[in-house]
Amino acid sequence: MRKTYVLDTNVLLHDPQALTRFQDNAIVIPIEVVEEIDRFKRDPAEKGRNARQVSRLLDALREKGNLADGVPIDAGSGGTLQVVFCRRETLDQLPPELKGGNGDNNILAVALEQLRQGVIGGDKQPVVLVTKDTNLRIKADAVGLTAQDYTTDKVTIADLYPGVCDLPVSAQQMEAIKGDGGLPLAEIQAALEATGLSLQANEGVTLVDELQPGHTLLARYDAKRGSLFPLQRVQRARLGRISARNREQTFALDLLLDPAIQLLTLVGKAGTGKTLLALAAGLHQVADEHLYDRLLVTRPVISLGKEIGFLPGTLEEKMGPWMQPIVDNLDFLLGRSSEEEGRGSGRSASGSAGRPAGHRQPRSNWTDLKGMGLLEVEAISYIRGRSIPRQYMVVDEAQNLTPHEVKTIVTRVGEGTKIVLTGDPYQIDNPYVDAESNGLTWLVERFKGQSLAGHVTLVRGERSELAELAANLL
Repeated sequence: MRKTYVLDTNVLLHDPQALTRFQDNAIVIPIEVVEEIDRFKRDPAEKGRNARQVSRLLDALREKGNLADGVPIDAGSGGTLQVVFCRRETLDQLPPELKGGNGDNNILAVALEQLRQGVIGGDKQPVVLVTKDTNLRIKADAVGLTAQDYTTDKVTIADLYPGVCDLPVSAQQMEAIKGDGGLPLAEIQAALEATGLSLQANEGVTLVDELQPGHTLLARYDAKRGSLFPLQRVQRARLGRISARNREQTFALDLLLDPAIQLLTLVGKAGTGKTLLALAAGLHQVADEHLYDRLLVTRPVISLGKEIGFLPGTLEEKMGPWMQPIVDNLDFLLGRSSEEEGRGSGRSASGSAGRPAGHRQPRSNWTDLKGMGLLEVEAISYIRGRSIPRQYMVVDEAQNLTPHEVKTIVTRVGEGTKIVLTGDPYQIDNPYVDAESNGLTWLVERFKGQSLAGHVTLVRGERSELAELAANLL
């Protein structure tokens, strides 16, 4: 049945193409939404760019006719778009608590007007208010309206593709995989059907001996050749003090060290080693193997708690607090701890060389790598318009990005660049996305099965016993 969808401003700012996502249904844009879009278009960040794109789309549709009367969105789709005003008499019918005349209440009044017109005219066409504002959905329900979240780009987190699986096979098949041709998919088709599995490109597979479950072998599915091959890159790589501590980390390192995998997503709770593994593999391929010109690191500038205000200094100095987790990981990888720094400078309990007790020399790993041209820090806010060739790119805390922002970042990747996105969908600080609508999980599902992409969900924390316990209990 054809429906009427009344869209809130936050839907259009989240996805500027939302106007084209409702197929043959009728879309109603309250004039209040147009006013809010106009206010947002001056914002220099992503919301401003999205607002300007929405304005251009509406202006293009205006050329097809009068927006007040309704215009077709796409030829042949049957969908229409109409811009309507909030009528005073409908506002007066709202409960006393909702008669303030603010933006949300005006949008509610427009949706109620659409519903009332359908009842009077005998039109049974359902009216649905679409908004990402939880409180507005509650208000809509209270006044008798049907309200929904914008779910076009949502991914059910419980069904998120894990990137790894277990497959019971015979001992003969486990031995056959060590040959040059690997283990063809046709030879394990019966086992796949019995377990209900459908392997995706670059999926990690734990082969389990049917007769001896303790006998296992780690392999990866090569979709181009249609066979499973054992993991080999992890054993050959020299990553210093870093090594895989569990099965998922082994699969992740194999993908990180494979230059044929141009896009990799690592998802997992705190302490599972997402960022550390990505940096270790990146440094190895930049400094030792020279596969890439430099390591490029970026992360969203979104704080956990209340903001402390503007940060002074250059861009690098402003990015310092946000990049401190990366600095900590580099210190660990390169084996320079604060205690070693203290010993190297001759520091003692009473101080030395004229320095007071407790003085600590600044860490140099970060500056050394930048000075050698092996490391670059980039603010996501300024990445639009760039072309990034021959670099190993790490996007940390990617769960705080919207799908549109992730698309902007990935489309910056140039020839010979590998991009790794890491994050925990359950630790989101961005108020405009959640575990199911963030750009990281959206990217995992969209690139599932692509031969140049890989994904691993890390499940076991390795930071410390306390960190693992906290991640599970709190």
